Amino acid sequence: MTEVKIYKESGHIIKLEADGHTGYGVEGEDIVCASLSSVIQTALMGLLQVAGINVNYEIRDTQGYLCFSLPKLDESQRHDADVILNTMLCGITDLVEGYSDFIELEVK
Repeated sequence: MTEVKIYKESGHIIKLEADGHTGYGVEGEDIVCASLSSVIQTALMGLLQVAGINVNYEIRDTQGYLCFSLPKLDESQRHDADVILNTMLCGITDLVEGYSDFIELEVK
């Protein structure tokens, strides 16, 4: 199971931690794990490459671990981060609704 923890401050997402493989399918063919990874990694790329935010992140592929946290943001960056990360949360929530035996989501 993959555990996803999203941390909020003043209503804004400031950190994400995803840990573990979903176990839906065999390694390399697990569509649930691939879907979840795509949603989260695309959001991270959006923050870095589109919004230009210097995000602190760590990825450990073999363990199925990805964590990122946002630095202090100006108003424009905050808006961009909110759009990207709330869209990511919609995607994760949708996956959890369909595959709750394989993904656990906690929003703090």
